[in-house]
Amino acid sequence: MEFDYVVVGAGSAGAALAARLSEDTSVQVALLEAGGPDAKQEIHIPAAFPKLFKTTFDWDFTTAKQPELDGRELYWPRGKTLGGCSSINAMMWVRGHRADYDGWDVPGWSYDEVLPYFRRLEGRVGSNAGAVYGTAGPVTVSEQRSPNETTAAFLAACAAAGLKRLPELNGPSNEGYAQTPVSQRRGRRWSTADAYLRPARKRTNLTVLTGAHASRVVIEDGRARGVEFGGRTVGARREVILSAGAIGSPHLLMLSGVGDPGHLREAGVAPLVESPAVGRHLRDHLTVGVTRACPLPVTLSGADTPANIARYLLRRRGPFTSNVGEAVVFTRSGPEQPAPDLELIFAPVPFVAHGLTPPEEHGITVGVVLLRPESAGRITLAPDDPAGAPVIDPGYLTGGTDLPRLLHGLRLAEELIAGEPLRRYAGAPLAPYPGVVDDAALAAYVRAHAETLYHPTGTCRMGTGDDAVVDPELRVRGVEGLRVADASVLPEIIRGHTNAPAIMVGEKAADLVRGG
Repeated sequence: MEFDYVVVGAGSAGAALAARLSEDTSVQVALLEAGGPDAKQEIHIPAAFPKLFKTTFDWDFTTAKQPELDGRELYWPRGKTLGGCSSINAMMWVRGHRADYDGWDVPGWSYDEVLPYFRRLEGRVGSNAGAVYGTAGPVTVSEQRSPNETTAAFLAACAAAGLKRLPELNGPSNEGYAQTPVSQRRGRRWSTADAYLRPARKRTNLTVLTGAHASRVVIEDGRARGVEFGGRTVGARREVILSAGAIGSPHLLMLSGVGDPGHLREAGVAPLVESPAVGRHLRDHLTVGVTRACPLPVTLSGADTPANIARYLLRRRGPFTSNVGEAVVFTRSGPEQPAPDLELIFAPVPFVAHGLTPPEEHGITVGVVLLRPESAGRITLAPDDPAGAPVIDPGYLTGGTDLPRLLHGLRLAEELIAGEPLRRYAGAPLAPYPGVVDDAALAAYVRAHAETLYHPTGTCRMGTGDDAVVDPELRVRGVEGLRVADASVLPEIIRGHTNAPAIMVGEKAADLVRGG
């Protein structure tokens, strides 16, 4: 088999990229996805996303032991199906802050230069449609249909605390608080499989192959010629584009001989192209929750009733439309911060351990997120099985200011919960959260219970220097006909969530590829 373009990974960026490339009917496009179709019902029901974790729709990664987190190995879910992480995430539509994109200092990727791509992909309905967002794009972004009553109380608590109310979360600055816009259409998840692939698959020039786990890029005479998967090779006449994510893309580059030569040799892979930054500069958002019992039976706990099921199936309303993270605050840990470095996410349910254990009682959670970690890690090949799961070492809390800033966020979360608007919904602390304790005990809680917010970036970072894996046009340095287009190319992690930027990268990559 041979195509003009071969895209690896049908996730947030890859689905958008492949669909856009196939708009040119004179080219043949292949899209390879290691997972299967997005047919499971829970994918499409917003509140059901935790039920997808640790299933066949999840890569189910585990990190290396983290010394600063009590030596724990953390679970990292990543989407393994059409739509990728956009099919298993919490659907929070958060672009980030102007300072993120301008701070990259990469030609073509400033805030003003990427904004048209956000607007091109967005199909915003409701509030501020057209003022801040695009309205004709394939990704439907909407207001929540049935927000929980505790969410309004949280927003009121933010106002009482003197925080800034944002008229719209996704303006140039996200400093303040707002209810979360969601990537849903009429109460149903709207992934990139929905937005891009279903319409595009009607075209005869797009071939989508599921169950196609890529094992390496075929590089001959300094050029990418195709991709191997399952003992087969699919050829690329023009380009191969990796959109396998911040774990999969650097892993595939290294398996193909692109990376740090010393590391590749240690893993038994013959080096072809020296690129020491492959897999490095890994950053992720670490989060830890303040969880309280709710004396009133009004939260998402126990929402799985026949009446609520019927309400969802008949009207696409009710608690099953919740994305769980219903409201957010973006704030600074101190005046020295140039822009928000902390996020608080409000969930009208006790959300502990990724929601894998159903809550036994009503409760609320304020998740504190470190947006701008000093800590950085690395993706490497497993020495005993390089083709297996890579070694993921995020290096959590190795940056000196990370823990103090997280503690500051936890104190702010407690202040909001203790405020008059939210007090009636906030009872005793729910385990494992210890409640209001001294800094040492609170730090011990962070080390024992902090988790990923699912936003790895930077492992194939773009730039103009020698430490960049790809150039500003996303071309892999040292290999002709090979690009990377996904969250791995972000030079620094954003002050927001990574799904919207990943789709933006896919949209912009399509223009870069078509432009030569």
